[in-house]
Amino acid sequence: MKIKVKNLGALKQAEFTLGELTIICGCNNTGKTYATYALFGFLSTWQDRLSIKINTDKINLLLTDGVVRLDIKEYVKHSENIITKGCQAYTKELSKVFAAPAERFKTTEFQISLDVQNIPLKSGFNLKIGSGEVSLFSITKSEESTELVVTLLVEKEKVKIPTEILEEIISDALKKIIFDQFFPNPFIASSERTGAAIFRKDLDFDRNRLLEEISRVGQDINRVELLLKDFGDYALPIKKNVDFIRRLESIVKKNSFIAENHPDVLADFAKIIGGEYTVTRNDELYYLPTGKRVKLSMDESSSAVRSLLDIGFYLRHEAQLGDLLMVDEPELNLHPENQRCVARLFARLVNLGIKVFITTHSDYIIKELNTLIMLNHDKPYLKRIAEKEGYRQEELISAEKIKVYIAEEELIIPDGKTKRQKCQTLVPADIDPQLGIEARSFDKTIETMNRIQEAIVWGEE
Repeated sequence: MKIKVKNLGALKQAEFTLGELTIICGCNNTGKTYATYALFGFLSTWQDRLSIKINTDKINLLLTDGVVRLDIKEYVKHSENIITKGCQAYTKELSKVFAAPAERFKTTEFQISLDVQNIPLKSGFNLKIGSGEVSLFSITKSEESTELVVTLLVEKEKVKIPTEILEEIISDALKKIIFDQFFPNPFIASSERTGAAIFRKDLDFDRNRLLEEISRVGQDINRVELLLKDFGDYALPIKKNVDFIRRLESIVKKNSFIAENHPDVLADFAKIIGGEYTVTRNDELYYLPTGKRVKLSMDESSSAVRSLLDIGFYLRHEAQLGDLLMVDEPELNLHPENQRCVARLFARLVNLGIKVFITTHSDYIIKELNTLIMLNHDKPYLKRIAEKEGYRQEELISAEKIKVYIAEEELIIPDGKTKRQKCQTLVPADIDPQLGIEARSFDKTIETMNRIQEAIVWGEE
């Protein structure tokens, strides 16, 4: 999946491909978070933005004959146009994703490109639509088939669902069958996550704003106007973070595929934070340090413990194969040694089947990933080094799984122009299977510091 953007925050024109591990580096205020939030917003809402039109004749045939068969390949033919229009519709909603004035996105373009030439349709699909305990319709697709079969399960007279609702239900099924395989389920840990951990019970943005508005207008309240009013003062990723933290009491009742199949990953995470999190029956959140008979509230815990809170609960209770874990600055509040451990954790998740997307300023994370890339070769001396330094095979990662981009200025030819212009963009970094990632964003700074220190040490000679 390739993402193209124009006039998005600091990014004048840029494109990047989503890899199994995607990294965006660069200085502050260069567009990293804009690219991250825009992608997260699309992946969170694509089913509402993409539109597949179901012919009314198909619905009439269903109600007359009791069954209708839809050739999925006919809809696949229009998939590129469906994506294009969906992205245009999404672009109009970017101001809500960023909780920013619409004027800022007046010239913004956001486009997703997929390989739609050979869309596989091998997975089965089975859905029943009903009212109460009565099933009214079934929507099925057998494996290897390219037909979607919609069947009426009751007499026509008992169907009270409006035609437009039926069209929407069938459209949603087609979207899942065709596009689900391309768009991973995203989970994001925004850079504001540390504050959310402390104030999780006080953060209910929409409810608080509604209560304030009701209190302000008193008896003269117009309920319809109030419901239509937009109270979005926070970017969508931040809202998602807060909502996740607030729902911990229900979230802890579930187990992720990691908890069920790879508990050693959770043990590695526990070593990073030096303990574990727990939620009591009264919905109180605590941190339990390893080897100590004490439980600490979030405001008593370290900033590192708070910054990894939502990632910890995601790994234990929410993570599923094929997900996309997005982390804005995973190095927040972490000692360099723990930054290295987090890099190894991400590589392990990628190897297990969870995609990871990060923005980072951490040279330690990049260098640790380089080590994992360099050790991932079948050479005896590399195996000896890995064993000596405590690296496990499941942590090593192939360079082919990683995409790295540097947010910086570069001479490019903007669309519709003939001359090169210096614009803020995302430049792909070279990744060598033997040497790792060329992260010049960090290298320049490190070289400058080394040069200055060498001048200080040797300046008198």
